[in-house]
Amino acid sequence: MAQRRASRRRVETVASGVAELVPDPDRDTAFTLLLDGAPQSHVDLADPTYLQFEYVRRIAAAIDLVAEPGRPLRALHLGGGALTLPRYLAATRPGSPQRVVEIDGPLVEMVRRELPLPGQAGIRVRVGDAREAVEGMRDRGYDVIVLDVFAGARTPAHLASVEFARQVARVLAPAGWLIANVADGPPLKHARTQVATIRSVLPQACLVADAAVLRGRRFGNLVVLAGRTPPPVAELARRAAGDWFPGRVETDLDRFAAGAAPVPDAAAVASPPPPAGLFGNRK
Repeated sequence: MAQRRASRRRVETVASGVAELVPDPDRDTAFTLLLDGAPQSHVDLADPTYLQFEYVRRIAAAIDLVAEPGRPLRALHLGGGALTLPRYLAATRPGSPQRVVEIDGPLVEMVRRELPLPGQAGIRVRVGDAREAVEGMRDRGYDVIVLDVFAGARTPAHLASVEFARQVARVLAPAGWLIANVADGPPLKHARTQVATIRSVLPQACLVADAAVLRGRRFGNLVVLAGRTPPPVAELARRAAGDWFPGRVETDLDRFAAGAAPVPDAAAVASPPPPAGLFGNRK
């Protein structure tokens, strides 16, 4: 069995580094995508609703609450990886027109070849820069936008500014939602700035994360849900509390942001790198 799994492992050099597809030892049809050793995506080809990463489950929970169950959504995914969330949305909301923007063309080809999309999934993948793509899109074109872009293990600076946030808000439908993955650690300076930046254009927002991450005790992922109407806090909180790794919803974002100001292009910086050794215990 171990030999068979090893034979299914794939390693290729792509534009953003060394990509590995590692078979899941517990699920015969599942794989983890790593880039330069950092886990990026997990996909189960037989069950796209199985989501291994906790922050991905939190994003999916928010997507579930954007509209009544089963209703197709116009979705834009900025950052593709192994296309975990597009696969999830295609399975849970059939007929949803989805566009994915991923800058790494060789990675896209590797994923398409090794982890093929289901037929008639309605997922279109465009190779290009997320900001350039958004700037060329029409107003109010999407019900949900998922922002999960990493160059290596960091979100690029040009996707962390108020100018970019304005472009995202422009292409979002009036009742739509931005769902952004923000990676940060103590003292959460980047996360506080990103909350202030996003809320400057989409003021109704909340955070979902592990309690230790929210308190600035360890590095991790914070999911920002932001729009122009109040977020579904009660249901998000219920789902976060019932997760395999329980999380918490933070609604007092004035307190969380602690006076941070929206950051313009001229001052924007990439998200901080994860601590050394964070992914060193992977199998």
